[in-house]
Amino acid sequence: MHRAAATPERQSTGRPWLAWLWLLVVLAIAAHQWRFWHDSRLDTDVLALLPQDERQPEVTRATQKLADAAGRRVVVMLGAASDADARRAAAAWREGLPTALGWQALAADERAATQVVDFYRPWRDRLLTATQRQQLATTPPEAMVGRALSSLHQPGLAVRLTDWAADPLGLWPAWWAARSGETLARPQAGELMLHADGLDWVVLAYDTGRPAFALDGNAALGDALGSAEASARRAVPTLRLLKAGVPLHAEAAAVRASREVNTIGWGSLAAVLLLVWAAFRRLRTLGLVALSLVIGVAAALSATALVFGSVHLITLVFGASLVGVAEDFGIHWFASRQAQPDSSAPALMAELLPGLALALATSVLGYAVLALAPFPGLRQMALFSGVGLTAAFLTVWCWFPRLGSGPVPATAFAQRVAGSLATWPRWTNRRANWLVLGLAALPVGAGLMRLQTDDSLRQLQSSPPALVADQREIGRLLGAPSPSQFFLVTAADAETLLQREEALTARLHGLQAKGSLVGWRALSDWVPSARQQQDDAALSARVDSAVLAGINAQLGESITRPAFGDVPLRLDTWLAHAASAGARDLWLGDIGAPGQPEWASVVMLRGLNDTTQLPALAAAADGLPGVRWVDKAADVSGLLGRYRHTMSWLLLAGHVLVFAALAWRYRGAAWRAWAPAALASLVALAALGALGLPLQLFNILALLLLLGVGVDYGVFLLEHRGDGAAWLAVVLGAASTALSFGLLALSSTPALRAFGLTLGIGLVVVTLLAPMARRPETNPLPSSV
Repeated sequence: MHRAAATPERQSTGRPWLAWLWLLVVLAIAAHQWRFWHDSRLDTDVLALLPQDERQPEVTRATQKLADAAGRRVVVMLGAASDADARRAAAAWREGLPTALGWQALAADERAATQVVDFYRPWRDRLLTATQRQQLATTPPEAMVGRALSSLHQPGLAVRLTDWAADPLGLWPAWWAARSGETLARPQAGELMLHADGLDWVVLAYDTGRPAFALDGNAALGDALGSAEASARRAVPTLRLLKAGVPLHAEAAAVRASREVNTIGWGSLAAVLLLVWAAFRRLRTLGLVALSLVIGVAAALSATALVFGSVHLITLVFGASLVGVAEDFGIHWFASRQAQPDSSAPALMAELLPGLALALATSVLGYAVLALAPFPGLRQMALFSGVGLTAAFLTVWCWFPRLGSGPVPATAFAQRVAGSLATWPRWTNRRANWLVLGLAALPVGAGLMRLQTDDSLRQLQSSPPALVADQREIGRLLGAPSPSQFFLVTAADAETLLQREEALTARLHGLQAKGSLVGWRALSDWVPSARQQQDDAALSARVDSAVLAGINAQLGESITRPAFGDVPLRLDTWLAHAASAGARDLWLGDIGAPGQPEWASVVMLRGLNDTTQLPALAAAADGLPGVRWVDKAADVSGLLGRYRHTMSWLLLAGHVLVFAALAWRYRGAAWRAWAPAALASLVALAALGALGLPLQLFNILALLLLLGVGVDYGVFLLEHRGDGAAWLAVVLGAASTALSFGLLALSSTPALRAFGLTLGIGLVVVTLLAPMARRPETNPLPSSV
């Protein structure tokens, strides 16, 4: 052992440039941190955590496009017993809304609506609903003459005779009525209004014009809406108010994340420093351990931002718990300094270096397994944790022999903890021990038998329940489409795409008649395919001409239908005009590879309140080329389930790899470092079953980390033959880590809560078991080491 330590000692004393090189790296990290927090490159999108399916890039593009369309929109609904009260509340709301926000109100502009109608007027002969198409094709023209005469004899029509002749059956207004049915709100005297649930509602829509996120703990949007709400309620005390929008969810996530980062990060740091102070009672010791933690977290943030371009909020909250792991290296150094006051700092570091490096390797290996899954969120967490631990290790290795080389007096607390190892039970191959192990296996087995799984998307979501309820209620009242389920339509050209949409909506008409859905939004409803326009123009011309002939025969007149153009309405013409503003989000454009154009659009569904209807809706796409049903919630849940299975196998593979690394170092004694972590994993799973908590992907990820961290404790005890200093380092490290991840269990994000609970239980168990598995005092390390 001492011979092996000679070379590292000479390296430590003869290469001071390592300390200076690490200083330059730390300064670069500090500079990057200043820029990072000024740019606020933080992500709140839940779906950004999930893998991008390269086999379905159009699905990812569609989801992103829909999210971008709603990303800056806030909708507020004010309900009152009368139209006058609702309008008075809306006026008070506007007065109470702070002008400093710079929000753009999306008002009900009746003049803009007139401009949209004028845009479509040249093509009104070829704009028919499916119902109109069926009626014109099946009803004899002579049966429609009376209907046309009735509209002709309306008061005041003389000045509009030409318009009547162009549409004697009133097809044009009926087509617009169908289009306006996509939303239940209507412009009325400058307000967007609707009547529902016995109340008159004013709908206020805003474009925030900027991202709503800032990790400062302040709810700027929420406070502004609260001020406006207070003003509206003063005007109408009985007011019912609903609000929704992606910016509100994003800000709620940011506020919670700020609180959780402070709770977990600062709580972890306080726990670590308190334990360090209790054990060593030196300000320099306290400062150096804190320094290693700060450098570790800063390096982790910088590396994650540089590699991924941004850092997700969940990664940041998860990373706050890294404080409870990264301090192990510094604590181990000072515990060893305390136990060996006469040893020189370089010689001590040379002695500790193999164990510290192996502990780092096993921990990073546990995190690295997370990166094997194609989850951007997991890869962020893996990189964050691996870099953070490595940076903390390098800080201890490069700087502590110089900055922390002074004596560390033995405190009463440290002596009591170190001395407790002598009284700790040790595993021996006795029948009584096997009997106790068998009895303990009974409740563990019972808990494992009760363990259930849950892979729903809810484990990644943590929006406030009131905000979620408002969002659903607004969607119901407005008849808004579901953003989670839709049809994706693709084709090599725009005309084929519109024809494929029309084939799909023809099937949806049947489902609508059965009550499976309320309606849908489709591009082809606003811009029919050229083929459909040609057919509809011919149909309306034939029927209108026959109806006018019947009217002329009865009245002795010679009214003729004016001529219409034969150039169809093109999709690019519609997209270039403001008339497309309300449905432009349905158009995805070209999503194909270079040289292989593939145009895409989405057909969104309204009134999906009964999930039992989803299979029937999915079947509507069967056999239609270029049409795919997308159920994002189900897809994500299925994805989480598949990766739970995959990561479970990787967990087993991780145990095999870690055991192999331990066997290379410790040979037959490798089980002493590995078994406590393995048994603790089983106990943690059994505890979840006993508590009635489901097994999720993030529970498996916690067990991966438990493998890396838990094995460290066995490594420290094996490296130092179970001496008191090693036990002191293990106890302090385990306590701080358990506190850190125990605080993670307080997170409002179910995934992080499951992660923290699983790891907290496992760490307690592994800390109790690790000293039991230490080697007999007379059994040294292998002589070849």
